[in-house]
Amino acid sequence: MTGAGGYIGSALVKAIAAAGPKRLVLLDSSESNLFGVYSYLKEAHADVPHEAILGSVTDAGLLNGIFKRFQPRIVYHAAALKHVTLLELNPFAAVHNNAVGTYTLAQATIQHGVPALVSVSTDKAVNPHSIMGASKRIAELTVATLSGPRCRMNAVRLGNVAGSTGSVVPIFLEQISRGGPVTVTHPDASRYFMSLDAAVEAILAAGEADCSGKILLPGLGEPERIGDLARLLIEKAEDGSANEIPIQLIGLRPGEKLTEDLIFKTEVREGSATGGLQVIRTPIPAPAELHDHMEQTACLLATGDLAGLVKTICAIVPEYEPSSVIRSAVG
Repeated sequence: MTGAGGYIGSALVKAIAAAGPKRLVLLDSSESNLFGVYSYLKEAHADVPHEAILGSVTDAGLLNGIFKRFQPRIVYHAAALKHVTLLELNPFAAVHNNAVGTYTLAQATIQHGVPALVSVSTDKAVNPHSIMGASKRIAELTVATLSGPRCRMNAVRLGNVAGSTGSVVPIFLEQISRGGPVTVTHPDASRYFMSLDAAVEAILAAGEADCSGKILLPGLGEPERIGDLARLLIEKAEDGSANEIPIQLIGLRPGEKLTEDLIFKTEVREGSATGGLQVIRTPIPAPAELHDHMEQTACLLATGDLAGLVKTICAIVPEYEPSSVIRSAVG
């Protein structure tokens, strides 16, 4: 389990531990997050053998050592940098972790004959305006392209998981607790939301899906307007004066979209899989083309060539529309 100590990762670890696996291997680059989930398992599931490994999915040597030692049967990949506005200011970190990290992990699973990999993706990967979304789209293309007989790989494309770190719900609640204002980007901004339990169920179902090289999409219902969500949370606040808390419109931030899309126009729905997941066939590059792009990406990251990096990303993800922040940084 990569990103084992994160909001989704730790919930997934708890669900898997409850099912009594033979062994759980936890990988996370955050010491505090890893310690938290490791401590939970020691107390709540002491009967489940588990290992806590501090490190990154970008470390090929570490991954090879883990797979050689533990020989996992399935990898759930939830390690990601995800904060859109912050990553617009740190594009190299976003691409290194989300894109190159997934590529490195996928290669390691193939090399060691791991039977299955599930990569956790996001609707922000569709027609991305942010470097985060573009990096996650490259991650999707990586698992779809490299999936094969040695390792069955799929990506599960989630909506916004309510309550996750940095999502609007905890931000709104914190603003309400301070008396406001509650900041909303745009009156027509909307997002697809899902609960943490639904996200975990979707990821576990993706691990059982009898398909390969696909995008798996859970039922997300209709998108919810962010402004309506803010008003609902204000109304539900315990403080009797909560209804007086103002909403302030601040405008879309760099990398943000007014609405999110669930599939590309070029993608094809191919039926359903376990757990009601829609099976999506997405256009993929030839493996040799993907390898060339990723080698080039690694070189551009090493040299700090942002202009070259953005050009390469646009070649891999032609739907990507760089934000004003990225365009300005490129010059």
